[in-house]
Amino acid sequence: MGKLKFHLSRVSGQPVEGSDLTDDLRRVANELKTNTLPQRKYSKLGKYDVSTIIRRFGTWNKALRNADLQASNRINISDEDLFENILRLWEHYGRQPRRRELSEAPSTISQYPYNRRFGSWTTALQEFVKYASSSKGETIEFSSIAEVSNKRKTSRDPSLKLRWKVLKHDNFKCRVCGSSPAITPGVVLHVDHITPWSKGGETIFENLQTLCSTCNLGKSNETEG
Repeated sequence: MGKLKFHLSRVSGQPVEGSDLTDDLRRVANELKTNTLPQRKYSKLGKYDVSTIIRRFGTWNKALRNADLQASNRINISDEDLFENILRLWEHYGRQPRRRELSEAPSTISQYPYNRRFGSWTTALQEFVKYASSSKGETIEFSSIAEVSNKRKTSRDPSLKLRWKVLKHDNFKCRVCGSSPAITPGVVLHVDHITPWSKGGETIFENLQTLCSTCNLGKSNETEG
């Protein structure tokens, strides 16, 4: 006689452990390949009722944070953060990002803050390009990169506007091998110092280039000849 197999089912009305809820939030997020999870998406694939999760953690966003996910529908997000997220996606895909991609990594902001601030995704993109292409408030020095002084004139990390100008100038392609995430998924682009920062190179347009992660790793700390 074969061994009997017993399966324990949760008794109706029995309190659900918080760890069970967060585990299921992570499971659904992994299935959807996203780092944030709107309630309506969880409702379609989740094991538990949304109201159960909210009662357990207080708010939906607190539940997401407990599951190590990005809070959904963040409020009071600055224009700089909204535009930074757009540029992050543009770098990741090597092209203009699509609205549906806001719900997928590496995006950390959903579409709703953009809709609230700009009215539509299209308008948000237009405002981003207008902001990133403007020189207002930008302090970029175009001095010769050969003239390196001991006193730094720029910070190490390029600003959003400067990164955008470099990436756009290089057509979102690696300047060495020509690879682009728009053609080859998985390619990661970096904005690199031609004369390394550690060797006195400044963070100016003339001294920056687009490299893929592979070429940037191969270049290491060397100065191009």
